[in-house]
Amino acid sequence: MTVGSYKKMFTQLRAKPAILQRYLKFNKPKDRKFGKGIKQCLRCGNTRGFIEKYGLKLCRKCFREIAPSIGFKKYS
Repeated sequence: MTVGSYKKMFTQLRAKPAILQRYLKFNKPKDRKFGKGIKQCLRCGNTRGFIEKYGLKLCRKCFREIAPSIGFKKYS
């Protein structure tokens, strides 16, 4: 199904709230309890390159931006 057909389907279902609720009951994505999808960066919401050590909960890109202000130093 294409994106256009999904948009068309939801516009049709919004007119019928009871059918929309039944559709969402069986077809919505399930809530994740563990895995990559649950861990997100606090600043940008990225799920890749996630650093949870020391309670940071940042992706590597955001960590590089704010590391000096937190007190981390780069050793060469």
